[in-house]
Amino acid sequence: MALERVKQKDWYKVLGAKPSDSPAELKQKYQKLALVYHPDKQEADVAAAEAEERVQRFMEIHQAWKILGNEETKKEYDLQQREDNLTKEWPLHEQIYLEDMSWNEDEQLYTLSCRCGGNYSVSKSETQDVSLVCCDTCSLVIEILQ
Repeated sequence: MALERVKQKDWYKVLGAKPSDSPAELKQKYQKLALVYHPDKQEADVAAAEAEERVQRFMEIHQAWKILGNEETKKEYDLQQREDNLTKEWPLHEQIYLEDMSWNEDEQLYTLSCRCGGNYSVSKSETQDVSLVCCDTCSLVIEILQ
């Protein structure tokens, strides 16, 4: 089954940063770009099309900072990026609703049998944070739908 995802902008690329950059490094890269592209810093004789392009670039830079400059939204974004990368690297076996998985009361786990004979397992506490689950035996992945 094909998984369709909206292509999300790479906010690190917008800032010329890496996920491993510290908050201070991210801020420094944002400030440097903001000074270059801020509408107040534009020369008066710039063509209207170029001025509009620069304003759009500034808005993109500002949006990147709003996401990456906040610890909570950065964490969410990084998680989403990791999931997106997993679906590119790992074959998606199927999409399934949590209630369609078997509940194991003793182990407090939801499980589903894989076609290879292995299992997909996710604990109740992980279900809010995790949407992709790898088989414990092969490289197949399922996506848990909410």
